[in-house]
Parts: sequence; C-alpha cells; structure tokens
Amino acid sequence: MIYSPGPLYYLQSHHPGPGVQEAPIPSMLIRIARHRSFALAPCLVAASLFLASCDTLRSAVGLPEQAEERPAAPKPLPPKPKPTIPPPAAPAPPTPPPAPEVQAPQEQSVKVALLLPLSGRLATLGRGMADAAQMAMHDLADRRFELLPIDDKGTSGGSADAARQAIAAGAQLILGPLLAPSVRAVAPVAASAGIPVVAFSSDRKVAEPGVHVIGFMPEAEVQRVVEYAATAGLGRFAALAPDNPYGTAVADALRRTAAASGVSVVRVDLYDPKTQDFTPVVRRLLGISEPPPAAQEALAAAPGAGAPPQGAPLVVTPAPPPPSPAAPFPAAPSPAPPNFDALLLAEGGTQLRGLASALSTVGVRTPLVQLLGTGKWDEPGIGAERALDGAWFAAPAPSYRDEFEARYRRVFGQAPPRLATLAYDATALAAVLARGSAAQPFADPLLTDPNGFFGRDGLFRLTDDGVAERRLAILRVDRSGVTVISEPARSFAAGS
Repeated sequence: MIYSPGPLYYLQSHHPGPGVQEAPIPSMLIRIARHRSFALAPCLVAASLFLASCDTLRSAVGLPEQAEERPAAPKPLPPKPKPTIPPPAAPAPPTPPPAPEVQAPQEQSVKVALLLPLSGRLATLGRGMADAAQMAMHDLADRRFELLPIDDKGTSGGSADAARQAIAAGAQLILGPLLAPSVRAVAPVAASAGIPVVAFSSDRKVAEPGVHVIGFMPEAEVQRVVEYAATAGLGRFAALAPDNPYGTAVADALRRTAAASGVSVVRVDLYDPKTQDFTPVVRRLLGISEPPPAAQEALAAAPGAGAPPQGAPLVVTPAPPPPSPAAPFPAAPSPAPPNFDALLLAEGGTQLRGLASALSTVGVRTPLVQLLGTGKWDEPGIGAERALDGAWFAAPAPSYRDEFEARYRRVFGQAPPRLATLAYDATALAAVLARGSAAQPFADPLLTDPNGFFGRDGLFRLTDDGVAERRLAILRVDRSGVTVISEPARSFAAGS
C-alpha cells in the first residue's frame, strides 16, 4: 500500500531524473566502430600468410616437430557416500475442517431522542433549539448517529408520551425536555427502560441519578457574583426577587453564599411575579412610607385644586424646561441612605427594566449601591437600560457563542433563542460519546467525566447527583452591551 499524496509518481518507469544527463559517447569511438571491419581485414590476411611460411621453413631445415601433447592422467574420483536411510516419517495430522466464513458485523446506529415543544405556546423556542441540535449533529456526528426529534407539546403528558415513543424507536439517550414538570413526567418512563436523560431545565430539584439537568442554575450564578462582590469589598447585601420557585432559589443561594463568604444579608423582599409598577416594591425596600389614601383625597379636594371658578381669568403655568441631555436620570428625592451596599435583582426582560427604573428614581443605582444580577440578564440589549449601567452579573462568556450565533443567523436567517446553545451542547456531547468504541456510549461514567466538556457556553460537566456545574464569567453592563471583567476558570481543578 502506498501512503503518498502522489502514487503515480511511484508507478512511473525508471528514467534519469530531472537535471541528470547521460554520459556522451566519444565521437572517436563512434568513428572506429564504423570503420573497424575494413581496418582488420588486411591484418588477418597477412597473419595467415606468415604462419604458413613458418611451418614450411621448419620442415625444410630438419627441425623436429613439436611434441604431441599427452592428455593428463585423470584424477581418481572420491568414493560415493553410502546412502542414508531416513527414519520412518510420523503420520501426518488429520487436515482440520475449513473454518466457517465469518461475515463482518454491520455498523449499529446510535439513536438519540430530542424532546422539545415543537407545537403550542413554546413552539418558536422549541424549533430554534431543534435547529441548533441539527447544527451540532452536522458538526460532530458520524454516520452511525441518528437524532430523533419528537414533539412533547410542552406538557407533562406530551413529554411522557414522547419518551415512550423514543424508547420504542430504540433511543439510547433522551435529550430534553425543557420544563421542570415535563422532566418529572419523563424520569420514571426513562428509568424503567434504563435510558439516561439530559434535560434542559434549570430547576435542580428535578435532577437525580440518571436524570441530568444542564440548564443555567440560578444558584451557581448567585454564588459566582456574590463571591466576586465580596472580594471587591462589598459586605452588606439585599435582594429583590419574585415570589416563585426561581426567586426562592435565588434568595436561598444568597444566604448560603454570604455565610460562606463572611458577608451579611440585611434584607430580602419577595414580590408578586406579575408586578408591573415597582414603585411600591422599591419604597418598601427602602422604608419609604406611602401617603395615606385619605391625605391624597384631601389634597385632591382642597380649594384651588381642580378647575378655576367660572369667569376667573385662565392662568397658564409654563411647563418646566426639559432635563439637560447631560443628566441621564431625572432628579431623585433624598431618602435616607440604604443600609446595604449591594442589591441583587432576580429579574430579566421588561420587568428588570421596570425595577431598575424605579430604583433609579430614588437614587439607588451604581456606584452608590452596586447592582447585581443573575443569568436572566444575559439577553440582547441589556445595555440600553441606563439604570443598569455599571451593574454586574454572572453568565457564560459571550465570546464562546459568538461564532455559533453568527453561523445560526447565516443558516436560518434569524438570531437564535438564548437557550439554543443548550440544545447544541447536549447534542454535541451525545455525538462525541457516540463516536467512541464503548458498547454503552452513554453509561454514567462517560457522561459524568470529571474533566467536563467545553461547549458553546463554556466549560461544564455533569455530576453524579444530576446537576450540571459550569464555569461562569462576571460581566459588567455598559452602553455598548456587556464587558467581561472576570474570566471563567479554565478547568474544574481544585482552586481554579
């Protein structure tokens, strides 16, 4: 076998190599060769005449003839060796029967199910994540890998049915579902068939051995940002969070991390998750009392309040001048300074902007109070909210997914949903493990490799208890978007 980029080179006939010239034949030799027959003929005639004359002269003068040469006596032949009689040969062993013809085993496909809400209210998100999974399969899977997208309808019942379809189709691993109630419904179905699950939920309470959750855990985000703030010298923390499982998880993580870091938590306020006007929430946090309703009614009914009497001249009060462009915020009242120097906001989207604006109107903003956030802040356009300028939050480094997002836009013509990277990384992990030679490529020791895996959201690893660990960055909000001010660790080694 020829391992050469140019096998034809080795198959060519032998000729002098390039630049090598054959030695020229001298012209003199060529001329001699051409006339050699004519030059030798007279010499041969003369020689034959001379030899004949010599024999005639010998007989004329009586010289004796040359003695006749006698043949030499033959040498005696060596005695013939006696023939050696070989010993009788051992009987030949019986010829074994021909080995049966063994056919090469056919390659077995590795099937992985992908459970996502491809219909219903979350269909747009589900389809975006499915597209990202297809990208990962194209990037890393071999020809044996089969991805089986199944619509779980975004419901518990639909997810359980989808898990049964996956098992019936021969899936060896289930990726998804997305929501925590759906994960609870899938877990017993998968466990009965011995199929591991890698779900996209961020609720650590649904994790268990054999059911891994790789969503962005608020506990890890709170721990990272609070530890960073503590090392920066901040020591008194407060929090505003919705009164739901997410807000409770954030508040609990704040208390645990503060105790471990040697700092204090002075206040935690939970509010209705459907809140739209955050002014009362902020007043309660700062201890600013609301005017009583009776006082407000008396003020509205006071003489002179309302329309002027009939016949009185109309007095037009000029409107106040617009605020200077150099002043980014309206003038704020001067309440007593808060008794905390860091405030954690467990919100995202439009509610985060409303909450930050309400805080800004009473003077609570960075740098007077360092605002802190969770991974919910990791969304496009976060820098447009001026009230968050200078705030910190923990999330994967954006540079890890920049190339993915650009390629997703080129392929699908739109920006990917933020959770698309979860589907990409889970599918990439499955594709890489499926390429190995293990009979069970998704066995627990392989899924829970302590060194982890590097994906589109950075370094992560699955653990024995089912909760994924991530290495997160600290990002600062500014007008251009976000800036990484603390890089994520590069490994899971102790102290990193």
